[in-house]
Amino acid sequence: MRYLEDVAVLTRKDLLLELRARETLPAMLLFVVAALVVFHFALPADAGELAGLGLLWVAIVFTALLGLSRAWTPEREQGVIDGLVLAPADRSAIWAGKAIASLAFLAVAEVVALPAFALFFSGLDGATVAGVVLADLGICAVGAFLAAVSAATRARELLLPVLFLPLVIPVVVGGVGASVADAPGRYLAFLGLYDALFATLCWASFEYVVTE
Repeated sequence: MRYLEDVAVLTRKDLLLELRARETLPAMLLFVVAALVVFHFALPADAGELAGLGLLWVAIVFTALLGLSRAWTPEREQGVIDGLVLAPADRSAIWAGKAIASLAFLAVAEVVALPAFALFFSGLDGATVAGVVLADLGICAVGAFLAAVSAATRARELLLPVLFLPLVIPVVVGGVGASVADAPGRYLAFLGLYDALFATLCWASFEYVVTE
């Protein structure tokens, strides 16, 4: 299918750019590990499991924000976005490729972050890992869209956090709930619904973002 081929090409572009530049991923890895180390020493010994899980989600969200803040930098600095918009492809494929690439970077950071969390805090269970996976999908879908919106403004460094953080509050609620609830299924279902709803909205609306 032509659409999937376009998405794959755009995703590969972002991955190759990162492999050559090595700017975003090392920063994400350093940030998330440093955040967990600081949280480990700052958190009181009797703070409890819920506090540790909350800090894990704070680290994940801000690590994702760090990567998303640079997601559209090559396109913005080199004027590539104009060429992508004029290419004979569905414009939503640009968003999909960027979201998948951002998801790959975040997943690599979490491959390091989750074992570090298990070492420093109370360990991991299957519900927490499932919650992280589902949350990543929503974070990257929404984040790639909002990063494109903010990239077109002068105050992009300020606008992205202002738009992004309120919209990922449900992700944090669902992720923490899946980790601590006796029946995590409803929280995982909530995260899946969030992913489906916002991914659909971003996919359908992205053309208007790049047109403007």
